[in-house]
Formats: sequence, structure tokens, C-alpha cells
Amino acid sequence: MTNRRMGLGRGLDALIPGSGSAGNRQTAVEQVDIDLIAPNPHQPRTVFEPEALEELAESIREHGVIQPLIVSRPETPGSAPYQLIAGERRLLASRKAGLEKVPVIVKEASPQSLLELALVENLQRQDLGPLEEAFAFKRLAEEFEMTQEAIATRVGRSRSSVTNSLRLLTLSDEIQNSLARGEISSGHARALLGIEDPDERRRAWMRIVEGHLNVRDAEALAKQGFKAPREVTPKRRPAEVAALEEQLRGALGTRVDLTKGRKGGRIVIHYFSDEELESIVDRLA
Repeated sequence: MTNRRMGLGRGLDALIPGSGSAGNRQTAVEQVDIDLIAPNPHQPRTVFEPEALEELAESIREHGVIQPLIVSRPETPGSAPYQLIAGERRLLASRKAGLEKVPVIVKEASPQSLLELALVENLQRQDLGPLEEAFAFKRLAEEFEMTQEAIATRVGRSRSSVTNSLRLLTLSDEIQNSLARGEISSGHARALLGIEDPDERRRAWMRIVEGHLNVRDAEALAKQGFKAPREVTPKRRPAEVAALEEQLRGALGTRVDLTKGRKGGRIVIHYFSDEELESIVDRLA
């Protein structure tokens, strides 16, 4: 996961100059009434784990807010004096901790930057679910007319990764809800996208959920077609192999199969277009 985090290093430094660690030393930190800060309307993250928020709130009660929130002063009449750009978890946890004031750094930001910054911050922390990420990419494309290439550049991803993320939104609501609930992973969802017929895709999804199939079995199911499901037998695979395989898939934005033997093994990287091949080669090179 380290490489992925490095690839997202643009973050606040790139989108709002001077907001990185070096910039924070030169930028005045203000103490602002917490009730004067409105949430970021473009926040892509919709789910915040209660336990994690409570842990952060407890830390804030003991140590305070160590990293200032990034806010802007909106010019819209009737709006709150401050609008959050980045740091919604810290804002929510500060409210739970009972703080009256929080440290902020005030920056100017356009509506597009509000979405980009919230998206990049969450991607850096790997806090977004696959659908939250996909909807954020869709908003950048539709509301701000950004190409997939431009989105990939802004968030430090490959274009194929952005494309595959957006494809999740073509799944039925039923399957999307299953993905959001964690019944299936994004790897399962990508495998289901390989089944064109909606009815067959739904039956395959049900088999994956009911049979607790892993991603590799789901890919085999999609490849051979659902008409011969009995040939797909769930196999026990070492947890560390499955974790490494998923890590490679996330880094390269495509299907990766990892097989370990007694002495070495092999990695198989799949691509589905010349453009995706070029993207994979660029990332590996």
C-alpha cells in the first residue's frame, strides 16, 4: 500500500499551495468557533465508523486537535462564515469531544477544489468505499467536465483505475448495495462486470454471496459463464497471498493473479485493452 500512498502525495500541496507541512509553518492558524464551520458540501465520504470517531474524539479530549482543519470563507449570502475544505473526521470528532473552538487554516477554494481536496484527502487515508470513490469521480467528470485522464492526474491514479472505478456504477442497485454493505468486495464487483447479461450477473452475484466465494473464484465464475457453476469450487488460499493479490490489483487497477509455490511462484497481470496495457507498463516502469 505504500506505493499507492506515495502516488497520492499531491494532495493539499498541489491543489491549494502552501497547505502542506511546510506551508502550515508559514500560514496563520486561527481558533474558530466550531459552530461557525459548515461541512464540505462536496464531501465524497458518506460513512464514518462510530467506533473510529469515538477513538479520535477521545484522543482530541486528551491532546487537542493536532492538525488544523482547512476551511474557506464562502461569499454566498446567508452561508456560514466558514466552510470546511478538509478534515471532516476531525470536525465531527471535535464536536463529540465537546470542543467549542478548533484550529483552522483559511484558504481560498473553488467548488471544484472543495471536491478534489476532499477526494484526495480521503484517498490518501484510504477512507473511501469503492462506490463513494466512483461517485466522486463521476461528479468530477459531470459537474466539472474533467476527462478521465485529468481526474487520474489530479488524484494520482492511473486512468484505467479511474475507468474501472466508474464502471462499478453500471452495476444494478441491488449489487451496488451489496458492495456498499461489504458483502462483496470491489474485486468481486469487477468480476461481475465481465458478465454482460443482467440476469446471469445477478445469479452469479447471489452465488458469490451465498457461497462466500473469494475474488479468484468469482473471476473464474465470470470467465466460464454462470451456466456451469458446479465447476467453480471455492479453494482455501493463504490469507497473505489473497492480501498481496488484492494489493497488486489496487496498485495496478486491473486483475492480478498471484500463485506461490514451494520455491518462488508467478504473478499474472491481465489487461483488457491496449490503453490499459500502456497504463500498466507506465506504472511498472
